[in-house]
Amino acid sequence: MRTRLFPVLLLLLAGSPATQPAPPTCYSRMLNLSREVMGDFQSLQAMEPSDPCVRYLPTLYLDIHNYCVLAKLRDFVASPQCWKMAQVDALKDKVRKLYTIMNSFCRRDLVFLSDDCSALEYPIPVTTVLPDGQR
Repeated sequence: MRTRLFPVLLLLLAGSPATQPAPPTCYSRMLNLSREVMGDFQSLQAMEPSDPCVRYLPTLYLDIHNYCVLAKLRDFVASPQCWKMAQVDALKDKVRKLYTIMNSFCRRDLVFLSDDCSALEYPIPVTTVLPDGQR
């Protein structure tokens, strides 16, 4: 009896799907959406840099740990509409969604580490500096 159950048990364990990954948390959703928004904004600037609509959009650097990001998102959504550009409207929809998630659904999960609004206007570039004597 034992010898018959072992192959069946082995097949059940080997054939069962792996456990499902945990659903995204509020924090991971905010982080991913902010990265998506920044990527879309950068590609929009690269594709249409001379279009007046794109040229006059406020700069968009997002740090969800900076308290000023909420005002930055509000200002971006309130900037003049570009009716002829579907990409700008889609970007503003994503920004609006991120603002809603941050301000409503995930408000308790947010921890702001800074309130330096100028850091969102002029972000410090990330560079890697090697210690002296290393190349």
